[in-house]
Amino acid sequence: MKKPDKPAVLSIRNAKLSDLDAISTLVAKVYKDMPALTPGMLRGQIAAYPDGQFVVEYDGDIVGYAAGFRIDEKTAMSPHTWGQITGGGYAARHDPVGEWFYGMEVCVDPDRRRLRIGQRLYDARRDLCEAENLRGIVFGGRMPGLGRRKAAYPDPREYLDAVTARKLNDPVIGFHMRGGFEPIGVLENYLSSDTASMGHAAHMVWRNPYYTETHGRGAAFAVKETVRVATVQLQARKVASFEEFISNIEYFVDVTSDYRSDFVVFPELFTLQLLSLESKKLSPVESIEALTRYTPRFVEAMRKMAVEYNINIIGGSHPTQTDDGDIQNVAYVFLRDGSVHEQEKIHPTPNERHWWNIKGGDRVHAIPTDCGPIGVLICYDSEFPELARRLVDEGARLLFVPFCTDNRQGYLRVRYCSQARAIENQCYVILSGNVGNLPNVENMDIQYAQSCILTPCDFPFARDGVAAEASENVETVTVADLDLSDLAWAKSQGTVRNLRDRRFDLYKTVWADGG
Repeated sequence: MKKPDKPAVLSIRNAKLSDLDAISTLVAKVYKDMPALTPGMLRGQIAAYPDGQFVVEYDGDIVGYAAGFRIDEKTAMSPHTWGQITGGGYAARHDPVGEWFYGMEVCVDPDRRRLRIGQRLYDARRDLCEAENLRGIVFGGRMPGLGRRKAAYPDPREYLDAVTARKLNDPVIGFHMRGGFEPIGVLENYLSSDTASMGHAAHMVWRNPYYTETHGRGAAFAVKETVRVATVQLQARKVASFEEFISNIEYFVDVTSDYRSDFVVFPELFTLQLLSLESKKLSPVESIEALTRYTPRFVEAMRKMAVEYNINIIGGSHPTQTDDGDIQNVAYVFLRDGSVHEQEKIHPTPNERHWWNIKGGDRVHAIPTDCGPIGVLICYDSEFPELARRLVDEGARLLFVPFCTDNRQGYLRVRYCSQARAIENQCYVILSGNVGNLPNVENMDIQYAQSCILTPCDFPFARDGVAAEASENVETVTVADLDLSDLAWAKSQGTVRNLRDRRFDLYKTVWADGG
């Protein structure tokens, strides 16, 4: 006798990074005529406030998604647009001590309407508010009936009043009101792509009946989240074999692991030392071909090191020829769980383009680690503020900058720009550079570096915005403990609050891949 089919299982849980593709597909399916949430936005939402992002899973499929973050009352109750209050969709304005939950997105698979998925998502939000003692939930709700009745109700506030008085029926507003939400006004020009609502939204509020006034100590007394980082200022040296090069690198991995570091970063182009193995001076084309032959062995050796020494390694950068024939300057990130990530240099310098024919990459993204998302900006990339801002919007609190500069002016360009990135993004920036020279290797003839670990400039941080720095032009290791909870304090209560104070009503960055 045939066994009955196993009943489908429905569950609700917090969203994970592994859900990104499924969530993106769902949002695109639900909102066919509106811009989709990109993977970068979803990464930012999860990184900003993991507890506030929910998915409904039915029989193994993601059939519902709800995103939100915490926000202060003044911002939540004031006029705003979706782009302004959500930080362009990244939940970048999340305030860890905000007293309101802001619902930025809810979508339900249209093929699963009878499962009360929307109700389950709103219930999860209410449970969160009660658990975290928040004042309630606020959001901009769609008014899809407005467009059909614009002749009779040219003023969206009159339309909302008619629906509230039950003279008209609007399916979305009605759903929210039945769920205990109160419309307190209209958010004009909230989301221009919502043509059915003529771009407007109902300003909806649910007040937590269990909220109690408290006088907590806030983010300044948050649980400490300390990450130990190490930067290697590496001496260029001639090596007799690939194994000798790896042994030299392993020495520093071993040392920083003994210090119980969570991360160690090596300089840009540090694998050019392998060209000293060649019996003759190579042309730029021949050099890239030689380095490319080492790529599989290099990646496997570094991956193995990260696992064995239990440390996350930012492997400087390694110029190589990719499968499509382009020459890229690639930073490989080797995590201690055995995974390997890549970040191409986006902006090659004029020198790199001329001598090495290096092409710029086309993708910058935050990399998930066991200490939270991180970002990598290879040398010149640190001088372009849009890249760092995107990485931080995706949740990165640590930015690693492997660099290779030949003189003090070049070094200071990287240093000053990296300090600016730390201040404007309220994050930590860790630099690692080469010293010494290899006369027979292009781009390693002379080097200048003073590797350092930079912080924002505010009360919890080092006086000069420098957590630690190496001596100039000597091989050394620099280590510092970085408290991530200090970043949370700075973003919510700092003297300046660069991320929260951005004018989303005046400007935004539009990415070719949608962000």
